[in-house]
Amino acid sequence: MRADIYLLYLLLRLLALLPLRALHGAGALIGRLMLWRGARAADVTAVNLAVTRPGLSAEARRTLLRGAMVEAGKSVTEIIKVWGSGATRALGLVREVRGGELFDAALAAGKGVIIAAPHLGCWELLNYWLCSRTPMAILYRPPRIAAVEQLLRKVRGALAPEQVRAEGAGVRTLYKRLAAGGAVGILPDQKPRAGEGQVAPFFGRDALTMVLLPRLAARTGATVLFAFAERLPRGKGFRIHLLPAPAGLDDADLGVACAALNRGVEDCVERAFTQYQWQYKRYSADGLISPYDGPGRIAVD
Repeated sequence: MRADIYLLYLLLRLLALLPLRALHGAGALIGRLMLWRGARAADVTAVNLAVTRPGLSAEARRTLLRGAMVEAGKSVTEIIKVWGSGATRALGLVREVRGGELFDAALAAGKGVIIAAPHLGCWELLNYWLCSRTPMAILYRPPRIAAVEQLLRKVRGALAPEQVRAEGAGVRTLYKRLAAGGAVGILPDQKPRAGEGQVAPFFGRDALTMVLLPRLAARTGATVLFAFAERLPRGKGFRIHLLPAPAGLDDADLGVACAALNRGVEDCVERAFTQYQWQYKRYSADGLISPYDGPGRIAVD
């Protein structure tokens, strides 16, 4: 491990001694400062909320925006606790699991399990919980700083999933894992590269949507479950949710399947709306009118 990455690891270990409530308090302050300073992330969030909650009054949407930015800040600082505590100790932050029987039943069926984990709540803690129950392979894109992978391997320890890259060999690994009755994890709301997705509605507006997950489900017959780790108030910990996939996700018609995939993400988001990563330009893609920039920009109050 590089010396600077090891020093970062030691710093995480030290800061992880702070209570989660204190770290969440610091994150809430960061979120409020970003909003006050008019950060780009706050602008993108405001547009996304205008798209997804068009019926709200301007005041109600501003309140929702403040909540979303506070939760965005918490998502940054809680990683100190999740990574710095070590995976096994971090699992002590899980206070409740809803839908765990769905996961157990899917594993017992032996036909493979696909976990669709949106950018919602604390997905790193969700990874720990899943890997504590069964070996997992997750599809990912390498971090821009390669040395960060060393840090991730160090903090995850024995609960590290098998990381497979979003490319041909990696996708084949996912098929093999599912064919053997194993479990894989995919971020279902990750925007695909140009030419690799399908346009489907997400909260009422077209968004470029991945086709890999529906294709995996259709070709393998694996059970698809949506999952996320909800952040509880006042630093009390997290609640794991597992939800069944909407009907049609494995449909041969990719338009139908991707619409179902997005409905599954929506089902999760509605349970913890402000904890979604609204700072992500979900509606920006070639061939679509962007609500963030240019002539299609949505004006927000």
